[in-house]
Amino acid sequence: MSSSRLTSSLYLLTFALLLQNVLGIDPLFRRCSSNTNSTATRSYKTSLSVLMGSINQLAPVEGFALGSLGQSSQDRPYGLVLCRGDVSPSDCRTCAVIAAREIRKSCPNSKRAIIAYDNCLLKYSDTDFFGQIDEENKLYMWNVNNVSNPVLFHEKTIELLSQLATKASYNSTKLYAAGEMDLPEGSTKLYGMAHCTRDLSSADCKKCLDGAIGELPRVAYGKEGARVVGGSCMVIYEIYPFVKA
Repeated sequence: MSSSRLTSSLYLLTFALLLQNVLGIDPLFRRCSSNTNSTATRSYKTSLSVLMGSINQLAPVEGFALGSLGQSSQDRPYGLVLCRGDVSPSDCRTCAVIAAREIRKSCPNSKRAIIAYDNCLLKYSDTDFFGQIDEENKLYMWNVNNVSNPVLFHEKTIELLSQLATKASYNSTKLYAAGEMDLPEGSTKLYGMAHCTRDLSSADCKKCLDGAIGELPRVAYGKEGARVVGGSCMVIYEIYPFVKA
């Protein structure tokens, strides 16, 4: 494939992803457990259905909910819903309902699954994962456009996101922070966000966010925007305002 065709394909892919995110058509990612030992029984599915309904009702109030349900360890799912810190309660509710519906459709017999949209994250498991950093589930996305001064831009990106990671971890009950920074070049600004699931401690939130920030040079060095979305935390930066009013 020629470089021009490849560039065009990347632009089309980026546009398609942005359109899907805005319309809520497709998730950013989803994963189901494939281990035969993780096949859901009828009682597990029943408990999961009730649990999902419960935490999906609770999530819009605070933007986060978690819980477990079941008479025995064999049929007890643990579930969690996190809505992005800038998302309204109504959009949180909509995203959580869609996420629960789609993950059950995509992973009908899985005891463990995760699905992430632009507005929310939902995951469940047959083991207690609360308070543990999820190192397994991660998604990397980036803008195909390159900045003119990657060295300086990278320095400022890390500076902003590190500040937001500290603020989200220790200065916010929501483990969420968003902000902006002026760039030396003209009137350009840099915008960022850092967010953790609220089952994490402040220290583990900071650890998770620092880990995500540390991966940006490998996956998106010199790119105008990027995000790392994981099962426990996310970081996003762009050169345009993306935080929802």
